[in-house]
Amino acid sequence: MLEITGGNKLIDPEFILKKAGVQEKMFVADLGCGAVGHYVFPAAKMVGKEGKVYAVDILKSVLENIEKRANLENLNNIITVWSDLERYGAAKIASGSINAACLLNTLFQIKDKSMAMKEATRLLKVGGKLVVVDWLMTDAPFGPPIEGRVDHAWVESEADRLGLRLLNRFSAGRYHYGLVFEK
Repeated sequence: MLEITGGNKLIDPEFILKKAGVQEKMFVADLGCGAVGHYVFPAAKMVGKEGKVYAVDILKSVLENIEKRANLENLNNIITVWSDLERYGAAKIASGSINAACLLNTLFQIKDKSMAMKEATRLLKVGGKLVVVDWLMTDAPFGPPIEGRVDHAWVESEADRLGLRLLNRFSAGRYHYGLVFEK
C-alpha cells in the first residue's frame, strides 16, 4: 500500500473513501482537493452517475486541472467549486447537502483550522460523515515540519465542539492518522 517513489500511494484513496462510507448515489465534497484529484476521481466512480463529487479548492488552476481530467475521463458527476475554506459559507454548496465531507491532507495547510472544520460541518447532512486525514505528529523523511502539523486530539476536540460524534480512529498509512465523525 505504501509507495513513496514516483508519488504513487502514500495514502490509499479507496481505503479512505470506504472508511467514509462512500457509496452509490452519495454527494461527497473533497475540501482542498489538490491538482491531481487523488480522492476526487475514485470517489466519482464510487458514487456513480446518480451521485456527485464536489472538488473544492482555493486555487483556480487546480480546479481547471480537475475539470480537464473529468472531461477526458467522461466523468460528468464531478463539480468543481472555488472556495476559501477559511470563510464560513464561502463554498457554493447548499448547507446540509453532503453525505461525506473530506479534509484529506488539508488541515495542516490552513491557517484558520477551526473555520475550515466549521465550513465542512455546515455542508453535512444530519448523519453525514466528516473524514479527516492528516500527518502524524512524528518525524518523517518528508512532509511538513512537526510544528506545522495538526494533532488528532485537537481535531477531535474541535469536532466535539461543533457537535460531531467520533465514529472511528484509524491508521491512514505509515505517516497519517484518520478520523471519521458523524453529524
